[in-house]
Amino acid sequence: MDSKLTLKLNNLVIERAKRYAKDHNQSLSKLIENYLQAITVEKDKGDTEISPLVMSLTGVITLDDDTDRGKYTDYLAAKYQ
Repeated sequence: MDSKLTLKLNNLVIERAKRYAKDHNQSLSKLIENYLQAITVEKDKGDTEISPLVMSLTGVITLDDDTDRGKYTDYLAAKYQ
């Protein structure tokens, strides 16, 4: 069910938002609804169940205490840049 909402906004912001909505073939109402939906969606709080396979892999790889994690981080950052 849709409800009416009245907002008080700066005129310049309203005009830019109308132009943006028009350029993207959306109504201003739909644009605002989508934005509010995106910022208010409930995030998963880490209640994700870990599968037995993943649990069995935990701790399979061990690193020496002298492993340079920063160097590896830099390597991965460069690889996927």
